[in-house]
Amino acid sequence: MTEPTLIQLIGALLFALAVIHTFSTKFFEHLAHTRPRHAGLWHLLGEVEVVFGFWAMVLMLFMFAVSGKHEATAYLDSRNFAEPMFVFAIMVIAGTRPILQFAGAVVRWVARFMPLSQGMAMYFLVLAFVPLMGSFITEPAAMTLAALMLRDTLFAGKVSTKLKYVTVGVLFVNISIGGTLTPFAAPPVLMVAAKWNWDIWFMIANFGWKAAIAVLINAGSAMLLFRRELGPMGKVDGTDAPRVPLSVIAVHLMFLSTVVVFAHHPAVFMGLFLFFMGFTTAYQRHQNPLILREALLVAFFLAGLVVLGGLQQWWLQPILLGMDSTAVFFGATVLTAITDNAALTYLGSLVEGLSQEFKVALVAGAVTGGGLTVIANAPNPAGVAILRGSFEENTIHPLGLLIAALPPTLVAVIAFRVL
Repeated sequence: MTEPTLIQLIGALLFALAVIHTFSTKFFEHLAHTRPRHAGLWHLLGEVEVVFGFWAMVLMLFMFAVSGKHEATAYLDSRNFAEPMFVFAIMVIAGTRPILQFAGAVVRWVARFMPLSQGMAMYFLVLAFVPLMGSFITEPAAMTLAALMLRDTLFAGKVSTKLKYVTVGVLFVNISIGGTLTPFAAPPVLMVAAKWNWDIWFMIANFGWKAAIAVLINAGSAMLLFRRELGPMGKVDGTDAPRVPLSVIAVHLMFLSTVVVFAHHPAVFMGLFLFFMGFTTAYQRHQNPLILREALLVAFFLAGLVVLGGLQQWWLQPILLGMDSTAVFFGATVLTAITDNAALTYLGSLVEGLSQEFKVALVAGAVTGGGLTVIANAPNPAGVAILRGSFEENTIHPLGLLIAALPPTLVAVIAFRVL
């Protein structure tokens, strides 16, 4: 391990503080209710999407003070913010009424052919079919769709807190592993697929079929465990909203698909997104309010993670390289909980001469641990932003999420290591 610079040490310390902060958001929300004099500040610090952006700002202040303006701005310019921008655009488009009505109609149509009650079938499909669909529409889009469908149906009724946490835990794990059928949908796969020449057939053979089995087991187990509480899930989405014309749905699907196709080209997909904003303004009667606030907060979170994460290579890479394929799988699963899984695989892609077994184990471990915490996988903040209003004090407790995500994570471990 090379000797770290002062800025790298500061970056590691601030990263650790940010991780601790993510597990403390419920404490700040509690302060906002018990100390109303500074409720605004406590609410701000209690927003999990603000955490990494806040500590990234602190890092940049240190960098300006220690290294000067040129070094600080050069570091920011060297960061790649394409992923936060893409997640922002895809969240807003996927969260529109036309897309939600289309997705809801597809899920309900499939549910009709299942030998289950409407509520059980819908619940299973939202936790299984939608995450697997994320392999084609990208994980952030799948997370947005699934979270909004849960929020407007199941979570809108009176259901137990235990059900809510188990549902979120299963959803986050299934989204993370469900995007591995293709090389472009899951952020940790996206980081390495081109360099390591992984195509769709390689992904299906080494990851996809195993992930699909784990997704089905996780969703089916949660469905059976809470089958008596799933009645509200049978509610038809948007019954009070006027039906959107097929032509408008087709235009929205076109925008969604083209943004996905150009996910690596911010100038293209942001241009398309601006055209999309114009279209929604022109046909406002077919729209619900766009989820701009939630999407901006998630983008801010991910941008902060990009800034802070860029200074962690000095300690993360030696840890990864000191492991064999078995150790790297479990090491990546654990490390993913305190870092972003895409950052782990990106560091792996910088190392030459890795065996194929090591590469597969690294990516498998990274996606396996992607549901354990909010910061583990890029789409997770999107799910938190959409669903947290359904929880006590508008907070999904990080420890509650961790505990709820452990059983489905164990299923994923078995699927990737035994099958």
